[in-house]
Order: sequence, then structure tokens, then C-alpha cells
Amino acid sequence: MYKISKEFSFSAAHSLFGLPDDHPCSRMHGHNYVVTAHLRSKELNKQGFVRDYNELRIVKDYIDSTLDHRNLNDILTPLNSSAENLAKMIYDVIKPLLPELYAIEVSETPKTSAIYEPDSQ
Repeated sequence: MYKISKEFSFSAAHSLFGLPDDHPCSRMHGHNYVVTAHLRSKELNKQGFVRDYNELRIVKDYIDSTLDHRNLNDILTPLNSSAENLAKMIYDVIKPLLPELYAIEVSETPKTSAIYEPDSQ
């Protein structure tokens, strides 16, 4: 199995509901997010790639047009704007465009990340 990944970044704001009032994430705040698209294939194409990295521009275009410098609460409603929900949303949008995609990872800080990877692939 061959695997590749590519990182993308964006900045956005959000607040999480269902937390105690004194929880810092219950207040509006922002992150410099890093999104990593993970692709895999049993075989390489004729150029020797899982997928040409330039073709992953569709991930960047989606992030730039939909998520960058936005309030994620407006985008993910009615779901909480957690990194987990964000990872699944991005996966669901991108998977039909990149069949080799098997996971999306979303990091809000350098020390934390959430990964969405469906059970059956």
C-alpha cells in the first residue's frame, strides 16, 4: 500500500456549545488550523504517483473558499464546530473528488489533532 499526505492551512473562529460557561472553548476564539489530506493506493499510476500533489489543489480551493477567515459555527450548524466534525465535513466533500482519500486530519494546535477515517474502505 502506498500512502501520501499533504498539509493545508487556514485561520478561522468558532465557539463550542454544551460546555460550562467558564470553559475557554465556550467563548469565541480562533485557530490557525492545519488540515492534512491522507491518500492511499495499492498501485501507482503511470507516472509513479498515488496522485499528483498538484491535483490536491481542490482541497486548498475548498478550504480557501469555504473555511478560511470564517466563523465555523455558521458553516457546521447544527453540529458543534469541533475538529472532529470539521474533519468529517471536509472528508465528505473531498472524497468524491479524490477516490484515493482515506482520511482527513484537522489540527487546531501544534499538539492536537482529530482524524476522520471511515471504518469500511
